[in-house]
Amino acid sequence: MLYEGNSIAVKALSDGIHEMCFDLAGESVNKFNQATLKELEEAVAALQRADNVTGLLLCSGKKSFFVGADVTEFGALFKSGQDALVSALIDINALFSSIEDLPFPTVVAINGEALGGGLEICLACDYRVMADNAKVALPEVKLGILPGWGGTVRLPRLIGIDNAIEWIATGSNKRATAALKDGAVDAVVSEAKLRDAALDLLQQCIEGKFDYHRRRAEKQQPIPLSTIEQTMAFESARGVVGAKAGPHYPSPMTIIGTIQKHAPLHRDDAFKVEAAAFAKLAESPVTASLIGIFMKDQWLKKQSKGMQEAALPVNKAAVLGAGIMGGGIAYQSASSGVPIVMKDINNQALEDGLAESDKLFFKQVKRGKLNQPQAAAAMHRIIPTLSYGDFGDVDLIVEAVVENPKIKQSVLAEVETKIPETAILTSNTSTISINFLATNLTRPENFCGMHFFNPVHLMPLVEVIKGDKSSDAAVATTVAYARTLGKTPIVVNDCPGFYVNRVLFPYFGGHRLLLQHGAEFTRIDKVMERWGWPMGPAYLLDVVGLDTGHHGGEVMAAGFPDRMKYDGDGAADLLFKAEKYGQKNGSGFYKYELDKRGKHKKILDPTVAEIIAPAIVENRELTDDQIIQRMMIPMCIEAVRCLEEGIISGPADADIGLIYGLGFPPFRGGILHYIDTIGLKDFCAMCDQYTELGPLYHPTDGMRKMAEGNKTFFPQAAA
Repeated sequence: MLYEGNSIAVKALSDGIHEMCFDLAGESVNKFNQATLKELEEAVAALQRADNVTGLLLCSGKKSFFVGADVTEFGALFKSGQDALVSALIDINALFSSIEDLPFPTVVAINGEALGGGLEICLACDYRVMADNAKVALPEVKLGILPGWGGTVRLPRLIGIDNAIEWIATGSNKRATAALKDGAVDAVVSEAKLRDAALDLLQQCIEGKFDYHRRRAEKQQPIPLSTIEQTMAFESARGVVGAKAGPHYPSPMTIIGTIQKHAPLHRDDAFKVEAAAFAKLAESPVTASLIGIFMKDQWLKKQSKGMQEAALPVNKAAVLGAGIMGGGIAYQSASSGVPIVMKDINNQALEDGLAESDKLFFKQVKRGKLNQPQAAAAMHRIIPTLSYGDFGDVDLIVEAVVENPKIKQSVLAEVETKIPETAILTSNTSTISINFLATNLTRPENFCGMHFFNPVHLMPLVEVIKGDKSSDAAVATTVAYARTLGKTPIVVNDCPGFYVNRVLFPYFGGHRLLLQHGAEFTRIDKVMERWGWPMGPAYLLDVVGLDTGHHGGEVMAAGFPDRMKYDGDGAADLLFKAEKYGQKNGSGFYKYELDKRGKHKKILDPTVAEIIAPAIVENRELTDDQIIQRMMIPMCIEAVRCLEEGIISGPADADIGLIYGLGFPPFRGGILHYIDTIGLKDFCAMCDQYTELGPLYHPTDGMRKMAEGNKTFFPQAAA
């Protein structure tokens, strides 16, 4: 053994070939923390001193090669200041360059995933062999930063400016075939043959059949394009990337500028440009927000994983109702490998549900995510039925019928008699109390809520609602099933609207009051979209459905009459009474037509102004900031109420719930992070400007006490 540490071992194989194996002790994945980097430095030094090494194979002892840097160490590093951060990055780049400059060829065998720094060390090697089921990516842009360990330097010199910008500015995962096509890897083989193929390539390098010196030079020299060619490439990229990134995320455009700046430079000088850009982005509040979201997401995953012991296996599921939600749930389950029975009361409904799932599978094939045999196999996991005959061996059932309390109660009581006593029964209700729905059940301990968000295949959140009688096993099993479906579950306690919808309706309440005071709904939409929401409140109501919003509003008003009940009709109520339900019937606040791609196109409807005119009681002069404040304050206060009442377990649930469930702007870090950035003292003072608008704008006593003590929802180091 040439070198052995807690995460790295270097040993001789044969004929001078050595193997550097990454296998971080005590962890399920490899990640670059300070200790691993220190060991890498020691291991490389040992290789440099050895006089009998002819070639080096880099590989992993884990299921994945490397998941990247240890993000938990970012906080202290980022707070060290730009100069210290630049110096640290230069040191790491020097370490990776010492691998690239070894006096013998290097080949890396990429299995599982090679992400961030994991891919960057692969780029420092001479050749890359990738398993056909592996994925690679430089996802740093999703944290508001850019690759800082040579990724922006080596990748464009390997695969060209256009491809590299697409890889780095999107941060998307690349499958083996795409990586090979772009030139990021040199060979793709089955995982079973990965090690042998990498060793064979290394042997050919040693024998001189491949010129690894030339490959190194390509990565170390300036990018070989003329000034005109570079200008065209970078300006074209700016147009495409800028349109997608928008004004709130500085990292993608910084990536383009960084690559352009170091394109004419040699390797080591290029690293200095990269490090300076990284350090500047590290100080951005957007970066703090995005890293905070990542940490909260990881914490939630750890929490839900910790419930695994209490979970029962779900080998077969069922969904009641083949509508849009039922069809989406069936698709998600089948595509995740869990067979699912889809029941409805007539064949047409089943055909519609199957058509919805088939359409989604076809899109996956079209995008290259699945091949035809894989899609066909997944489709066959959906078992349509008109009877309960196929329910005898199901482990978990999702009720997804119409959002009507009596109908849901009846259906749930009926299905309970048709399933095994150990099966977990859940309801995909969005507002109706789980305790109420459990009233007629004989096994309420096996029942809880499982609230998916529409569209199911795109929205990452699932609310698992715990009723008073829901057992730990029922909740844990539902959480585990949600994780199997690739969703992020948060466990919430029962109340009207649960968490996400309970917080959404005060936001709609702020919208109602703004319209009442003469603000135009089109202006409010534009202001809130500029603030960062994917769609403004009027547009969102149209997408949700004004009928759905009306009925949900009634549930919320009954549950929280002090602040959510109001007299008279708001603009949305008037549109509902005029049978303008939004996208579902082509007319709401806006009018909708299908474009060439079959998607709804929003246009102004001149009849709306007259319909909603009775809801306007006065015309106030309002600034954009006042519109934002009046929209956001009710949502913020209600989120805090949910935290104080124990509806959600902690601040991380609050932030992730709204980001994943409603599309709260990620660059703002989450609802409670947003309050922290304002400061509770200033937030309460802002609320006090709107006291006359009613209880929706009154901070809780707990918020005022926190403000007096200068407290925050998140520790300042992590906020």
